[in-house]
This record gives sequence, structure tokens and C-alpha cells, in this order.
Amino acid sequence: MTVSKWRHRFAEDRLEGLADAPRPGAARTISDEVVERVVVDTLETAPTDATHWSTRGLADKHGICKTTVAKIWRAFGLKPWRTEGFKVSPDPDLIEKVRDIVGLYLNPPDAAAVFAVDENRCARRRRAGRGAPGGSAQGRPW
Repeated sequence: MTVSKWRHRFAEDRLEGLADAPRPGAARTISDEVVERVVVDTLETAPTDATHWSTRGLADKHGICKTTVAKIWRAFGLKPWRTEGFKVSPDPDLIEKVRDIVGLYLNPPDAAAVFAVDENRCARRRRAGRGAPGGSAQGRPW
């Protein structure tokens, strides 16, 4: 709504004219209680067979459409499939490996270079036998 329309409404109806007018479109069919239960279940519970709720699972539980669950999640900024914490490696030697690497960086040997190497996606795909993007399992022909 533009400023001139607000001024016109105020001139005609004073403070009552500044109240929000009814909006066009269909009336809401989902109550605030259902929205609250969906949000609470998303944040505080999990299904017995999964780590987090899916739109279909939560919709079935509350008897609503999966699209409605997705709209509620979007309105509240919920993404139950994303984790917010740091995941620690299950490797039992993790502490020793971290100490070795940090020790190299903090106190490198004389006349030595320390490199951090990480595999790229193509190397992991080749090792898994899925081939590189572009067709051949060996990568590009040149």
C-alpha cells in the first residue's frame, strides 16, 4: 500500500483506518495449533525409523498435506535435514593424528615443507569406480 492510500484512510477513519484491512484470497484452513504442533515436532522429536522428519512423515502424522509442512518449515526457517553441530570423526586414533598435524604446523622440521593434501571429487569418483565426469574412468584423454 502506498503512502497516499494510508493518508487517505487516516483522513477518513482516523486511527481505525490504519488497522489492517482484510486481504483477498482464501481463508486459512490450518489453525495456529496445527502450525505449532508441526514446529514443535520438527524441533523436539524424531520419527522412530529416521534421524529427522520428512515432509511426508510429518504430514501423515498431523493429517495435513506435505506441501503445507514444507510451507510451515519455510516460514519458520526450519531445515531438519541439516545438522548444526560439529561431527567428530569416529576414528579411535583421531587425537594422535590431530596432535601430529598441529605439531608439524607449529614446529616444522628445518628445511622442510608442510603440505595439506585433500582428494578432489574426481579422484574419489574414480576410486569408487563411477568414473570421472566427462565419460571415461581415467578422466580426460589429453
